[in-house]
Amino acid sequence: MATASVSFKSREDHRKQLELEEARKAGLAPAELDEDGKEINPHIPQYMSSAPWYLNAQRPSLKHQRKWKSDPNYTKSWYDRGAKIYQAEKYRKGACENCGAMTHDKKSCMERPRKTGAKFTNMHIAPDEKVESFELDYDGKRDRWNGYDPTTYSRVIEQYEAREEARRKYLKEQQLKKLEEKNGKNEEEEASSEEEEDEDKVDEAKVDESKQMDFAKVEKRVRTTGGGSTGTVRNLRIREDTAKYLLNLDVNSAYYDPKTRSMREDPLPDMDPNEKFYSGDNQNRLSGQALEFKQLTVHSHEAFEKGQDIHMQAAPSQAELLHRNYKIIKEKLKSQTKDTIVEKYGNAASDEALPRELLLGQSEREIEYDRTGRIIKGQDMSLPKSKYEEDIFINNHTSVWGSWWKDHQWGYKCCHQTVRNSYCTGSAGIEAAEAVNDLMRANIARKEASDEKPVQQEEKRLATWGTEVPEDLVLDKKLLADALKKEDERKKEERDERKRKYNVKWNDEVTAEDMEAYRMKKIHHDDPMKDFLN
Repeated sequence: MATASVSFKSREDHRKQLELEEARKAGLAPAELDEDGKEINPHIPQYMSSAPWYLNAQRPSLKHQRKWKSDPNYTKSWYDRGAKIYQAEKYRKGACENCGAMTHDKKSCMERPRKTGAKFTNMHIAPDEKVESFELDYDGKRDRWNGYDPTTYSRVIEQYEAREEARRKYLKEQQLKKLEEKNGKNEEEEASSEEEEDEDKVDEAKVDESKQMDFAKVEKRVRTTGGGSTGTVRNLRIREDTAKYLLNLDVNSAYYDPKTRSMREDPLPDMDPNEKFYSGDNQNRLSGQALEFKQLTVHSHEAFEKGQDIHMQAAPSQAELLHRNYKIIKEKLKSQTKDTIVEKYGNAASDEALPRELLLGQSEREIEYDRTGRIIKGQDMSLPKSKYEEDIFINNHTSVWGSWWKDHQWGYKCCHQTVRNSYCTGSAGIEAAEAVNDLMRANIARKEASDEKPVQQEEKRLATWGTEVPEDLVLDKKLLADALKKEDERKKEERDERKRKYNVKWNDEVTAEDMEAYRMKKIHHDDPMKDFLN
């Protein structure tokens, strides 16, 4: 029952409600109606039919189960394939140079490349295509059948019907040929020939039934370029069983290949292995005789690389015998290694009692000490040492490396040095290090306290011959422009030696404008834009 909201009901009202629901399920009472006047199935569970509290539904309804948040901009329309919008008579600027359409360029033109494009012939201008753009949602972009026209399937039906009709005609022609041959051989025996004709006639209905019987067969070509095995291969999956791709509908689950009908990974890895009947195609490759054959192949390859005369395809029995002997020898070596380890260290898992001296470190060895702790009678127990060096000090140190830690650095505790394998300086080194740290802190504080800024030196302009530029120097703009032109001509003559004349006039008079023009045209090697100058 699709209840709108949960409200308090008495015990009697609740009992009546349950009786009404039972009567609706049994068909004795009419079904409940929703807001639109449609009947609600009484067998729908309550957790599906009851609306959430935040929707504030006043009447029973199933709208909360439908998609009530729809995108108003989404459209199910599709591209109008092959539609044209305008047919031009002359070539337009910016159109395709090959066909003359404005909707694409020459690079993406789908027409046959013309010997002379429409841009030059101005003839046979192709019409403009209709270009559309749609805003598709997530499912619309990934829908393979989006834009499919169902009416095009009639062509497929016509093609199959024509093929079936041609097959029937061929069968009838073959039957007629057989009957004509038998009639020519047995002209004298007319009665017997009539009986044979009736037996040889093929009933088309029976032919159709034989075709339907082979629906589960997959024919393969034999000894052809396509390859294949002899005979037919039946589809071993029972049609009542659940298909592989329906075991787990999660898009991120195991991949299913529809062409080969294979799913290599396990679609339900978290499920109890005793309850599932399918664990992926890789399970067949990693279990049973497939795994044994794989180990045999790997062993044959490794043995061949090591120099043994073994070949899996040429002599399979020999390869299997060698592999069996290899496994026996390997097990013997394992057991031998295990026996040597148990013999040397003992077996803690066995039922044999341990020696008493090993239990809790107790023994009956008697040792007598005096008041000062010296041994009077017996022998002291030797402490076990590790394989690492202990209590060995180098370079006059009295502590080992790593006995001191400061500022994320290890060091020696005796001299507070953080350089390994350094010479110990003792307490004097500690005092010197503290003095250096105090001096460094004082210098940092003094530098932060002084807010004096460095004096910026003004750049001095230089005159023509390296001296300072006088303040009253004024350059003539007209003379400066003429000097720039002369400098350009001089640069051109330097680049092209053929234009240089024999009689070169030289003028030693250099004005301020000439020097300014030379300075402006001079290429500075430190300039990052020097490669872009003319």
